[in-house]
Amino acid sequence: MKLTAPLLVLGLLPQVLCGQIPPAVIPAGVGVNIHFVTGHARDLDLITNAGFQFVRMDFSWEATERKTGVYDWTEYDELTAHLDQRGLRGLYILDYVNGLYEPMVDARRAVGEPAPEKHVASPRHPESVAAFARWAAAAAVHFRGRHILWEIYNEPNGGFWRPKPDAAEYTTLALATARAIREAEPSATIIAPAMSGFDWKYMESFLQSGVLEFLDGVSVHPYRDPNRSPETVAPDYKRLRETIDRFAPESKRGKIPILSGEWGYSSNTRGVSLETQAAFAVRQQLGNLLSGVPLSIWYDWKNDGHDPADSEQNFGTVKEDLEPKPAYTALKTMTAELSGYRLERRLDGLAESDFVLLFVNGAGAHKAAAWTLADPHVVHLSGWQPEISLELGPLPRYAVVK
Repeated sequence: MKLTAPLLVLGLLPQVLCGQIPPAVIPAGVGVNIHFVTGHARDLDLITNAGFQFVRMDFSWEATERKTGVYDWTEYDELTAHLDQRGLRGLYILDYVNGLYEPMVDARRAVGEPAPEKHVASPRHPESVAAFARWAAAAAVHFRGRHILWEIYNEPNGGFWRPKPDAAEYTTLALATARAIREAEPSATIIAPAMSGFDWKYMESFLQSGVLEFLDGVSVHPYRDPNRSPETVAPDYKRLRETIDRFAPESKRGKIPILSGEWGYSSNTRGVSLETQAAFAVRQQLGNLLSGVPLSIWYDWKNDGHDPADSEQNFGTVKEDLEPKPAYTALKTMTAELSGYRLERRLDGLAESDFVLLFVNGAGAHKAAAWTLADPHVVHLSGWQPEISLELGPLPRYAVVK
């Protein structure tokens, strides 16, 4: 089969990646979500050994401002030092609430919580919004030069915004926070809104507010049902990119990247198999690059429990005891095989369900990563010396091409 008119990917990438957004070179944008701050040296060593470059973690307002206007960064100093020692970077989520500034309210449930109960409200009044913005700016100043990505809140269009999602309230907070950070630490990298899914009405309300003037990236969590593979996200990214450019300042159009800030597939009994989770973990990373998304945070680092029927407990790349799952091995293989490689293009001339991505490194060497959405089969690629035959299956495989 002769391959002609290859689909170029470079044109999909923002012309300028702002701030400390990673380049689209593997493994620079490969990340994972964690649920700890102090300790866990073995976890961090395994994360490093797998080739992850980013860890995403809550940066808790209530844990760092227990007295009005007094900030204690001690625990996050420790985490950041541990990341620095291993060459890892932090994506810190500026969240959530603080009882010093907002009252308790009846709130809808968030992921993993029991039935609705009273919680501290999200920062939605002038005093609490100003306090959150001051705290966030102080954090950015304190951690200046540590190459951190600062994300404003987490899934505000879902149960994490209390008492209920409100686009206007969140946008007010995001604007105040982004302005405060930018004024206090102009070189800080600011991303938002960490949106759950593609909530188009909410997203448009947020983007048209003028917030894009201050942002270096737009983060989204593209979760989908277990029967919808990572490749199904491409049309959503296209629509989101068009929406961003519609509302971006003229000087930033085409230059604000989309970031996959949190996304995984659970290997619970009603989710995906361990093998499918492994395939999807790698295809999520590669497919995001194909859509011009330079940063992909896999959710989650490790299983949060041992109940095989519980979805939230089975997103990990490793088990509770840190025993690697197939997803860990598959991601480690990908980062090793493609280390230093940039996606050049997807080869066309194949079935729509077949993906053969061509990568190139700084020395001009090429590698292919290939998989299929159909049943396993072999494809023959002519135009190379020698001709290449690739066996395609659900898990990407790699081959040197010349």
